[in-house]
Amino acid sequence: MKFVLTLLLSLFIMPSALCQLTVEKEEDVLQVVDSLYKEDQFYVGVTYNLLAFKPKGSSQNGFSSGFHFGFIKDMPINKDRDLAIGVGLGLSFNSYNQDILITQESNVTNFSILNDTETPFSKNKFSMHLVELPIEFRWRTSTAKDYKFWRIYAGFKLGYVFSNRTKFVGSPENIKLDNIDNFNRFQYGLSLSAGYNTWSFYAYYALNPIFNSDSKIDDTVIDTKALKLGLMFYIL
Repeated sequence: MKFVLTLLLSLFIMPSALCQLTVEKEEDVLQVVDSLYKEDQFYVGVTYNLLAFKPKGSSQNGFSSGFHFGFIKDMPINKDRDLAIGVGLGLSFNSYNQDILITQESNVTNFSILNDTETPFSKNKFSMHLVELPIEFRWRTSTAKDYKFWRIYAGFKLGYVFSNRTKFVGSPENIKLDNIDNFNRFQYGLSLSAGYNTWSFYAYYALNPIFNSDSKIDDTVIDTKALKLGLMFYIL
């Protein structure tokens, strides 16, 4: 965790490249304009997490949430500086409320679908904490003097699951497992942010499953993938 925080801090305080400053006179007010401005940004996001390609007979229940934050370094690639590549580092915390029961017996992980009439329960979820590397192709209508602008950021996000947990609250007993090996450590997918000013609609679709190939229900591999929809807040 110290390594992650050190990387984040390094990005936060990373010195900007040498910039070209010009002075404009507008209505007798002198303004300094950075002609080589960048959209380096902190981001904070909240998502509703869905499960795509769930096992047959399973469903989600309750509210499954995600919280995301980090920093993205902006690198313009054209003269108008409305196109750029963004590379960043962040943290992501995600939970999924559903009815897939995960248990362990003799160090063997078992998966099954809950039937609340046979096995009453009040909560069943799994959660993951990830370090993420977002890479984006960025289009925006910003200028060196205008910080309210339209944006579309499309990209790829690579995540490393450094912590996971499953939790079942019900009958005949509560079950909690930490850091089981059945989660894919590396998770990756496509992302899209689109909006105006500081707020943007955000979507993420995973390209690989949450669980590895050893995770099965009735000899069928669980091919469930993450789909996240929500809002992203950008701060210059």
